[in-house]
Amino acid sequence: MKPYDSDQTKKEEVREMFDNIAPKYDLLNHTLSWNIDRLWRRHVVREVRRARPRRILDVATGTGDLAIAMARRIRGVQVLGVDLSEQMLDVARVKIARRGLEDRIVLDRGDAEHLELGNAVVDVATVAFGVRNFENLEAGLSELARVVKPGGRVVILEFSRPRNRLFRAVYEFYAGRILPRIGGAVSHDKRAYEYLPASVAEFPAPERFLELLERAGFHNCRARSQSFGIAQIYIGER
Repeated sequence: MKPYDSDQTKKEEVREMFDNIAPKYDLLNHTLSWNIDRLWRRHVVREVRRARPRRILDVATGTGDLAIAMARRIRGVQVLGVDLSEQMLDVARVKIARRGLEDRIVLDRGDAEHLELGNAVVDVATVAFGVRNFENLEAGLSELARVVKPGGRVVILEFSRPRNRLFRAVYEFYAGRILPRIGGAVSHDKRAYEYLPASVAEFPAPERFLELLERAGFHNCRARSQSFGIAQIYIGER
């Protein structure tokens, strides 16, 4: 599915959407998730740190929250953050400069499905809440596998649908009814905040996504449920 259902490609619409909501993205992201997203990112950093990486690629880096967390908590690491949206990257640059991390994090506008990197050049590739926005999911995962060194890994944080029926009903009511109203009012782009929960509903179930990771070239793939299944951390090894 696409955010606006226009004549543009999904990639073009996703870029436009995040350009539109960039100024309010962090405020809404943390507020609407009750700051649980910060906890999930800490869990991602813990998984990444276990690989003892020197070079990390953070795809769909957005406003840089995960890139900043990794640079601050993993000693000696260098992070390359890539995103389609220049407006989101502009927000990230301000945050990185404020924390004095310009020498640890480099940002670049780029396409996850066509990364301008050589083969096997990073120790870890990460994506936080971005893979469901890929125009071609399998192509994006294959690119991640291409750039990760043998022995490296991919760590992906993404929303999912809770398995418990009652909890899922409550969560989907909040995500489908409350979130778009608040997000639309604050960001002035209600379609964006209708798209975001709808894209979660269309995203492959954890078992299916693990199959896609394996098909892309990763092995020993596993998923770790977060907050009763609201999100999953996916790990795959090269």
